[in-house]
Amino acid sequence: MMVITGATGRLGRFVVEGLLKKLPANQIAVVARNPDKAKDWASRGVQVRKADYSQPETWAGVFSKGDTVLLISSSEVGQRRKQHQAVVDAAVRAGVRLLAYTSILHADTSRMVLAGEHLDTEKAIRASGLPFVFLRHSWYLENYTEAAKRTLAQGVLRGCAKDGRVAPALRQDYADAAVEVLTGTGHENQVYELAADQGFTLAELAAELSRQSGTSVPYQDLPPAEFSAVLQQAGLPKGYADVLANADEGIARGDLDDTSRTLSRLIGRPTTSLAQALSAMFP
Repeated sequence: MMVITGATGRLGRFVVEGLLKKLPANQIAVVARNPDKAKDWASRGVQVRKADYSQPETWAGVFSKGDTVLLISSSEVGQRRKQHQAVVDAAVRAGVRLLAYTSILHADTSRMVLAGEHLDTEKAIRASGLPFVFLRHSWYLENYTEAAKRTLAQGVLRGCAKDGRVAPALRQDYADAAVEVLTGTGHENQVYELAADQGFTLAELAAELSRQSGTSVPYQDLPPAEFSAVLQQAGLPKGYADVLANADEGIARGDLDDTSRTLSRLIGRPTTSLAQALSAMFP
């Protein structure tokens, strides 16, 4: 059985739909905190199992011996260590065949605050003795494209990434890689650094947004504390604003850039570019 945790999230939905193109529905199981959100899959023959990252006891019996499991990381920053550990423990008890995990790019060398929980999860999986695959993701390209219209309204793109390059890919691209790994062979105990074929600086992002929208949008680089303050003024909690500012500092260091083209090799096609993604918004 192919079991996907966090399946009703945005990445998970792409993964499940990709699996349904390759496998019979009765070979796929999805795990969701709210099974009602998976009713569409249940009607197509997919098994739906209820479990909550924040409730370790709910993972009892979710997995079976020989399952292939994709652990899609929790979205609750600061809670991931114990949440992911509960899933790892359940996978060990069941004796799953493979445990794949969606980590962060360069988790073992990144100094980003977000990297710590991912690296600890990787260590827990290694310590479990289970065969594993780490799918280390750069940023989502949607982090930028979905904010494009808001950026245009503000008339400026702000950040604190200096001239560092980031190589984000679409969720669909990452999901396609996960499907290839889960359904393929020879991936056991591999670590894949997954990023877009072409990275860009935030100044280049602003320039491309300006070109496609026809509206001039400059990039304003700020000190990290000032950028965090801007985010807080926009309504983000201080803790989250600080994490995002820290992520931009990581971009400045190159933590979210990678030139290996591992992602495009796995999916058998070029990754979606920034220009292509924005063109869907400004046809």
